[in-house]
This record gives sequence, structure tokens and C-alpha cells, in this order.
Amino acid sequence: MGKGGGCVPSKKKLPSATADEGPPSARDAPIPAQDNSPEAPALDVDGVVTDPIAKLKIFVVFYSMYGHVEGLARRMKKGVDGVDGLEGLLFRVPETLPIEVLEQMKAPPKPDDIPEISAAELTTADGILFGFPTRYGCMAAQMKAFFDSTGQLWKEQQLAGKPAGFFVSTGTQGGGQETTAWTAITQLAHHGMLFVPIGYTFGAGMFKMDSIRGGSPYGAGVFAGDGTRQPSETELALAEHQGKYMAAVVKRLAQA
Repeated sequence: MGKGGGCVPSKKKLPSATADEGPPSARDAPIPAQDNSPEAPALDVDGVVTDPIAKLKIFVVFYSMYGHVEGLARRMKKGVDGVDGLEGLLFRVPETLPIEVLEQMKAPPKPDDIPEISAAELTTADGILFGFPTRYGCMAAQMKAFFDSTGQLWKEQQLAGKPAGFFVSTGTQGGGQETTAWTAITQLAHHGMLFVPIGYTFGAGMFKMDSIRGGSPYGAGVFAGDGTRQPSETELALAEHQGKYMAAVVKRLAQA
């Protein structure tokens, strides 16, 4: 440093790395992009740990011997799942006929991807859609047997206030598209459940007369005929609409 001069930066250079020095040590390596550490829990504005918001659940509970009601149920679940914050779950009620009888009736095997439901499980649903074929204008015996198994729930009124609806299958146009659902309302009344019909919310589709269509203001429906006829696209669309409609009702009730 010369007289009266300020500080002058040193011109001495630091030694540079050479090829003989090898790669940098692991401690000098950059942090890997992938981090397998557990994800930090979500926090609210106050820094309190919060759990993810659970979806409201609508159970689609059905009995189907030849698959017609099952077809409606699967499309109905699609409608429920299409509403934000709602989830549709498919269940089938237990079969009451022996396997030998079902084989003689040429009934197909039950779907493996849809579990059987017990009466006690109904309490965990936020809403329920029941589907069944008709037997002389009333629900099939398998579904009636399931309702008969809900005695303890009725005694404790554990289903009171839950929204519920129906969808059906009949063999003919005069075979009970309305009466099958109408006669089933007694099951809901004794449980204190809230019957949710679809009315004419399907719009113009409810008034189409150019093709055969099941369904009524009580709920979606399908004409099975002799068993060979499958649900039409209009019948499936009505089932999907009922799923969306029920989901919207359940969502409004939950937000009230």
C-alpha cells in the first residue's frame, strides 16, 4: 500500500482447479431435485394442521338379477362423481336365492368389483339411492329382505334425516315404473328418511315419445322386456341425471 493510498485489492489470484484434482466431493454436490421426505401437512392461516376435506358420500345400493339395474347404478355413480365434493359408492344387497335356482334362471354371476353391503354400513352415507327390479308393482324380495334387516337402525332412528331416492326396472311399460317406487316410500317413512324424487328436472328428455323409455318423476328406470333388452342411452342419461341431482341436494343440505 503506497503513501496516502487507499486499500488496493490484491492482484494475487486463487489457484484454479485442475483436471488432476478430480470431481468435487459429495458435500459440494447440489441437493438432488427428488426429495423422498414426507410431505408437510397442510396448514391453515393460523398455522394449525388441517386434514383434507372429506368428500360427501352417496351410496348407490341395488339388487340386479340380470344386470339392468346394475347398468343404471353404474351410470348413476358417474353422475354423482361429476359433482365437486361428492363421491358415489356402489353396493349390492345380498342374494336370497340359492345358486342352483339362479343357475336355472340363467342369471349371470354377481359383479366382483361391487361389494355386498350390510345394514349397519348405511349410517356412514350422506345420501342413498336404492335400485331394484319390480315384482308385481313392488320391490324385489331381495331388496325387501335387506330393508327388513335394518330393524336396529329403525329402532335407534339412525337413518332419520338422510336423503334417499329410488330407481327401478320393469318388464313392461305398465309393469310398475311408478308404483314400484311409490310402494317403496313406506320404507323411508318409517326410518324418517327424506324422499328425493327427480320430478321433471330432466327437462325435455322426460317428454320424449319417439322411443321407449323407462323412468318417471319418482326416479330413473329401465324396461327390461324379456330380459334381452338393455338400457337405452336415454334411460342411462336419466340415471346419470338422477345421480347429479341427488348429489346437488346432498351438497346443499350439508352446507345448510
